Amino acid sequence: MSRTIRSTFAVSVARLSLTLLSLTLGSYAADSATAPQVHLDVSKTSPRQVEELTEKGILRDYRLAWSSLAQALELNTLGPLDGPFAGEAKRTLRQSVLGQQHAGLSTRYIGQTHQVEGVLYSPEGDVMELHDTAQYQLQITDGGKVIHDERVLMHYVVLMTPAADRWVIRQLQAVPNF
Repeated sequence: MSRTIRSTFAVSVARLSLTLLSLTLGSYAADSATAPQVHLDVSKTSPRQVEELTEKGILRDYRLAWSSLAQALELNTLGPLDGPFAGEAKRTLRQSVLGQQHAGLSTRYIGQTHQVEGVLYSPEGDVMELHDTAQYQLQITDGGKVIHDERVLMHYVVLMTPAADRWVIRQLQAVPNF
């Protein structure tokens, strides 16, 4: 291979690498911007104190759960519910997605912010009760056309339990207030 062809090839590979890097960073930035913002306060949780690693795990898995829930409802697919939800929460959310599929509707959660407070952490470490004050833009679409759009403030009582490698939401109940 001639020196000129090798040079041209090297430049092409370098440009391709930079393009792929910028696309990857761009996707990451976009995902970070749309990810739910979650603030977790476990300072008043009782009767057991929450360990630092447990707090980080709850925060990570709660954020993932809301991201997965938003994806499931927007794309009308059940797959995203499989990891972060179990029990009653999973059954209820599956029914919501199936109902939307049947009606031809879709739901978007935009600009999610969650102020989450730890309330109860069982002595055995097998249940965590959280209170979430969530705000987001709720859009309902029909065939891609927005038919309902409102900014909402919701309160949720959440029960999370440890699974093999993560915390899962077993109960997600909207309540009028705390």
